[in-house]
Amino acid sequence: MAKLCVNVDHVATVRQARGIDYPDPLEAALLAEAAGCAGVTIHLREDRRHIQDQDVARIKKRIGTKLNLEMAASEEIVKIALKTRPWQVTFVPERRMEVTTEGGLKLAGRQGRLAKVIDRFKAKKILVSLFIDPVEEYTRAAAALGADAVEFNTGRYCEAGRGRAAVAELKKIEKMCALAGGLGLVAHAGHGLNLQNVAPVAAIGEIDELNIGHSIVARALMVGFAAAVREMMEAMERAAAG
Repeated sequence: MAKLCVNVDHVATVRQARGIDYPDPLEAALLAEAAGCAGVTIHLREDRRHIQDQDVARIKKRIGTKLNLEMAASEEIVKIALKTRPWQVTFVPERRMEVTTEGGLKLAGRQGRLAKVIDRFKAKKILVSLFIDPVEEYTRAAAALGADAVEFNTGRYCEAGRGRAAVAELKKIEKMCALAGGLGLVAHAGHGLNLQNVAPVAAIGEIDELNIGHSIVARALMVGFAAAVREMMEAMERAAAG
């Protein structure tokens, strides 16, 4: 079944709202680990709106599971990532005006610069994933670039709600997960997943990992962080079993 990586960005969002030193995303990461998650995901954005440079270093040093660092392919962030040496980096598009990541990388046409950046991480034996929409052109391009994994954007599936539109979006994800496996890519998925919509995605056998953050942090306000992580893992387990 798919493993859960917990994104703790929005713990830092609450902290940054007051410019103080709590709540601490490291504490959330350790609670998530204690609850049984497979890894921790953080996004060091260029505008530093939530996770800060020191968070990356502290979380990498303290956690016992893997660290997945989401990032843009900007030279500043690349240098920080190469110095920190997380288990995995996931390249995502960034726009300063967006509230959160709005879509996947558009891997069309020439990607010479991205290929060179990917090579720098692979030389350090850091796994590379690319966050993309479930589109065949992008999936094949990710393989051609030498990525180890792709994270399929589940945003449109989540926004579709229930019914035919959601089924259609789910089928796109299923088809691209199968293609990714055939191309030698590990399939991940994430964006917008919550307790109400995670089951159909978690039931896709080819998916190795789900990255979920906002809904877990939001649920944690009601039940506590460890309990929110356990709830999500149980939902994923039921989906895989069913």
